Amino acid sequence: MNEEVKGLKPQKVFGFFAQILAIPRPSKKEEKMTEFLYNWGISKGLETIKDKAGNVLIRKSATKGFENKASVCLQSHIDMVCEKNSDKVFDFEKDTIEAYIDNGWLKAKGTTLGADDGIGVATALAILDSDDIEHGDIECLFTTDEETGLSGAEALSPELIKSRILINLDSEDEGEIFIGCAGGRDTVAKMRYDKEDFPVNASCLKISVKGLKGGHSGDDINKGLACANKVLNRILWVINRNYDIRLSSFDGGNLRNAIAREAFAVLAVLPQDVESIKNDVKKISNELCYEFRTTEPSMAFTIEEVSKPKFIVDMLTQDDLFNVLFACPHGVLAMSREIPNFVETSTNLASVKMDDEFITVTTSQRSSVKSALDAACNRINACFTLVGADIWHGDGYPGWTPNPNSKILKVAEESYERIFEKKPVVRAIHAGLECGLIGEKYKGMDMISYGPTLRGVHSPDERLEIATVEMFWQHTLDILKNVPENKSKLKT
Repeated sequence: MNEEVKGLKPQKVFGFFAQILAIPRPSKKEEKMTEFLYNWGISKGLETIKDKAGNVLIRKSATKGFENKASVCLQSHIDMVCEKNSDKVFDFEKDTIEAYIDNGWLKAKGTTLGADDGIGVATALAILDSDDIEHGDIECLFTTDEETGLSGAEALSPELIKSRILINLDSEDEGEIFIGCAGGRDTVAKMRYDKEDFPVNASCLKISVKGLKGGHSGDDINKGLACANKVLNRILWVINRNYDIRLSSFDGGNLRNAIAREAFAVLAVLPQDVESIKNDVKKISNELCYEFRTTEPSMAFTIEEVSKPKFIVDMLTQDDLFNVLFACPHGVLAMSREIPNFVETSTNLASVKMDDEFITVTTSQRSSVKSALDAACNRINACFTLVGADIWHGDGYPGWTPNPNSKILKVAEESYERIFEKKPVVRAIHAGLECGLIGEKYKGMDMISYGPTLRGVHSPDERLEIATVEMFWQHTLDILKNVPENKSKLKT
């Protein structure tokens, strides 16, 4: 499996990536990947450190003639977003990602590919494993749990990284160099509900929303994509006012940092209303497909009669849920007043889940302005306060303030222009990067982030443009060759 991946160029990078595809690494469950990295580093005779959070640091000394170069830390995260299509049978804690090549792109069969950030990990390993690359002292830092809380970066000891130049290998647009990112925080609301017996004489309908693109809740939030939770609730809100319906379940979205792709609701309805409701749902769904015809051409709706569940949600909670999901914002809240076409603040209505007692709604907010981030979180709080929900906010993560005078940025810009005869784009990103946390722990760290082209990340449509990996590789090697000299080493 994945043998054709090993034959792609640069072969050493894709050879490691093929190995990574076979190692389970969901966020917070990266133990197998941590052990692989630690054992690999030890087997190569390299200084290898593993901390309590599962982060791994591997050091390699400078090649001959480059001893006076400043030390560089290459940083990537080892966990991956685990999303799959609902009809795909796959266990992310056991199974190997099934990759295939499609018209110049590397994809996975029905699941996320994990190139975010497996390709960064593979690139760092390829550098550590090579004897013909010119570089000063390097440290390769592999962090855990970037996707669900950045807890690996948060747990880093301030003494671990010796370098004061850091290159983050976790960006997704070849030809772009990032020097700043947004901060973020989650807002979670829990609505307690009472169970009532499913009406004996009622029919049962299931409404499904599928085929949406989903994507990264930071990078893709400004692309006009549909949120499955919002789309499904628009249908429910309307038919709740026209018919006597009762909600049995609402299940939409999965991850806080992914735009919801699928959502499902099960309803109790009067038998005499079944056909009329089906017709109304078809009418509304046709309107929604037209509304999102450009950004969501594969959006699909189904309504079908299914087996009756045991219970329904009490009427008050049902109405509160439909109203609050309609009122709760999703998408871009503000564009930057300083940087053209740059999202400043956004929110993602990530998931709606039910257990035996609660309906849990998870949202995530991002902003490059702290006061705007606070206001966005408070806005979500206010919505759910109106329906009496229990609400709490996560600790969040800091943004990364751009430094246009960065020395490593200058090296990276000059390198890119020299190799590819065009200038790279330098900008900030609305997504979160570990650079914010690392910059707080290691004051004065000079940082940039870049990577090959990825699209559809955080969804089963995730794909890696193969040709850009070679460009990414060449650029990285040239930067390492041309990093500034370490003045303290020169004095000694």
